[in-house]
Amino acid sequence: MTKKPSIATMCVQAGYNPKRGESRQIPIIQSTTFKYENSDQMARLFDLEDSGYFYTRLANPTNDMVAAKIAALEGGVAAMLTSSGQAANFYACFNICNAGDHIVSAASIYGGTFNLLGTSMAKMGIEVTFIDQDASEEEIAAAFKPNTKLLFGEMISNPGVAVLDVEKFARIAHSHGVPLIVDNTFATPVHCRPFEWGADIVTHSTTKYMDGHGVSVGGVIVDSGNFDWEANAEKYPGLCTPDESYHGLTYTKKFGKLAYITKATSQLMRDFGSIQSPQNAFYINLGLQSLHVRVKQHSESAKKVAEFLSSHPMVSWVNYSDLPGDKYHDLQQKYLPDGSCGVIAWGLKGGRDVAIRFMDNLQFVTIETHVADCYTCILHPASHTHRQMTDEQLIEAGAAPDLIRLSIGLEDPDDIIADIEQAIEKAVKE
Repeated sequence: MTKKPSIATMCVQAGYNPKRGESRQIPIIQSTTFKYENSDQMARLFDLEDSGYFYTRLANPTNDMVAAKIAALEGGVAAMLTSSGQAANFYACFNICNAGDHIVSAASIYGGTFNLLGTSMAKMGIEVTFIDQDASEEEIAAAFKPNTKLLFGEMISNPGVAVLDVEKFARIAHSHGVPLIVDNTFATPVHCRPFEWGADIVTHSTTKYMDGHGVSVGGVIVDSGNFDWEANAEKYPGLCTPDESYHGLTYTKKFGKLAYITKATSQLMRDFGSIQSPQNAFYINLGLQSLHVRVKQHSESAKKVAEFLSSHPMVSWVNYSDLPGDKYHDLQQKYLPDGSCGVIAWGLKGGRDVAIRFMDNLQFVTIETHVADCYTCILHPASHTHRQMTDEQLIEAGAAPDLIRLSIGLEDPDDIIADIEQAIEKAVKE
């Protein structure tokens, strides 16, 4: 094609171009190992002198086809699939952090990521400072230290659906010589491509909209190739100095713009092994083929449901950035002008008890820990996913104690509204 393909075309076509007589769908290479003719061929692969496949823990053709599609969708140079979104965020950060280093992160992020950064990585000697993403540039910059290695945020936060000011975050990160990592799970590249606004690395829980059907857990890291590691070499010795586990190879010198993903694959995946199975990668690709259609429908239906909730007398507040008057509406219009996502955060008058009674009275909207697939599902984070947090921590993480996370599926929005309406009526009467 002479014309650059659109997002819709890339959702269907990118990552795999079959030749004569080859399968039209990407093949599932369900094999742990791959054959070579002689020892030298294998040795060159282990020394990163040749590209190819020798063990699925490090790389697999099916996975690489799907990773290439996602990289194309985000506008990146390379991507690596992982076993989950949690693994993707861990690898994305740990790839450039060591014990004694520091991370600055928005506080309004998924509870699992909050715990990953604030608890598990702290045990590894990596400190995090959580900041209010809506604070001024000066206030956020004050959180940085000489050993800060990255700035992290979510494009649309889970579960509070706050919209990140990517340009502001990118300016702050780059002024301190560190990359900006953005979790783009809720927005997807259909509605926002953070690289176009200055982000350097993007992650996704592909379990969500990319799969879209609740069948495949997975994650992905995408590198823009834009961050100059060599210009900040003293901060990133893992990329810019010899790796003795590969005979003194230096990733930036050997692989250029592919250095970050190559290191993540050949070092972290080698040692930690949180791989995506080829079968699950195949399922993700099926979801990607309709991503552009589904995200549009999720967003349109969610806006209609959010408008209903905003007008209901028993609803105390609604966060949905595509509503005029929402705190993040201006940022949504800037970064996601074609729509937000299918997730709404809202609260009922009466707090936790009413929220729980409401959910127990729903008929087809189901209580699930999942979000962002074809089924409409609901969760009360303070009682479920975030129940280990105090009320103060919940508020800091953008998940108020009365917050209800509603993920709008692909059912008729009028049916969704009817189910919500009857459940509210019953909850109030009980």
